Formats: sequence, C-alpha cells, structure tokens
Amino acid sequence: MAAPQVPFTVMAEAGAEAIERGRKLFAGPCDFVKGVVAMDGLPAPDRPEVCFAGRSNVGKSSLINALTGRRALARASNTPGRTQEINYFTLGAVGRGARGYLVDLPGYGYAKAPLEKVARWQDLLRRYLAGRVTLARAYLLIDARHGVKPVDHEIMALLDRSAVSFQVVLTKADKPKADELAGTLDAVKADLARHPAAYPEIIVTSSASGDGLELLRAAVARLLVE
Repeated sequence: MAAPQVPFTVMAEAGAEAIERGRKLFAGPCDFVKGVVAMDGLPAPDRPEVCFAGRSNVGKSSLINALTGRRALARASNTPGRTQEINYFTLGAVGRGARGYLVDLPGYGYAKAPLEKVARWQDLLRRYLAGRVTLARAYLLIDARHGVKPVDHEIMALLDRSAVSFQVVLTKADKPKADELAGTLDAVKADLARHPAAYPEIIVTSSASGDGLELLRAAVARLLVE
C-alpha cells in the first residue's frame, strides 16, 4: 500500500492584495520596545504577536532586517548565540497604538556562551513558546543547506504540546544548488508530517536575494492585520 502523500507545500503566491498589505505593514513603524530576560518582563498581552525562532546562526537577525528594510533593527552576527533575550518590536502602528508585535527569540542549539547562561535563556525561550497567550504563530527558521535537525524537532514537539501553530521558513535559499534545495524541501515536508501544529505551507526565503520576503510579509500581515 502506498504511503499517504505529505500534505505540505511550498508557498508560491499570496495575491496582489495580500502582498500589498504585507508591504504596507512592514513599511510602517517598526521600533524596538524592550529586551526581556524573564517571563515577568514580557509586555502586556494586549495585541497579537508573531515570533521568529531558529537554531543559532540560522540567519534570523538578517531575515528580520531584510523583512523590515532596516539594516540594524535586529543585531546580526557571525557568532552563534548572540541574541540572548526575547526582543520585542512594534509592527504597524495605527493611531497611537501598534497593530502587533514582532518578536525575535534567542537562538537555540549551539551557542558560544557559558553553559549556565545558555541554559537560562533556552529555558526562557521554551517557557515563552509554551505559554504566551497572544502568540498568533511561531515562524520556525530552518537553514536551507542543512534541513531539520534533532534540536528543531524538540522545539516543534514543544509547540505541538502547547498547541501553538508554527510555520517553517527556509533561510539562505540562495546558498544550495537547485537540486540540493529540492532535496531539502522534500525532507522538510516529511519531517513536518510528524508535527500536528505545523502549518502546511513552507516559505522559502533568502535575505541576500530578497526571494520569498514579500510572501512572508503577506503571511504575517494576514495574522496581524486581518
């Protein structure tokens, strides 16, 4: 008996209205609010938010900067584990209030830092993902050169248990050759089939070339604007 087809696809289009909505959202105000080192320091849960999570050095800061068109909004570094706080940014101000929050999470996995410090911020990341009531979706970043690693499955399992929707975003898609990228996508689709909280569309991006950015902006806008 043939195995059932994996129901995951690559997001290929979003429609002109959705693309424009995403462009306007990210072209508007996007300001740093605070860096959080403990759960009691989180902003009041008074608006929806989306977060970006991924292994250390997956290109998270570069992607956030590319999405917002701001070169240094998120701090990019070649040193794994530089982001050690939950960093909050307002996204899309309307009148006197912001439409939502964009949240930059600490990288998980390998990091160049003392073990005690790494354990502390990794615990904060997991507690946030498991318990933030206004989290509309987690965007889980996967390096297109390497695919899903065991530590990614640990985070996905946490999101499954917490019933938090997550969507995979492939980063650095300009790096592998076309056949290598296709192979990574097939493997990622198979991996995601194991996780009930996974959203069934993968977004393929490159911060360097700009590929996929308008689709990701549209996806975020659908959650925060609609």
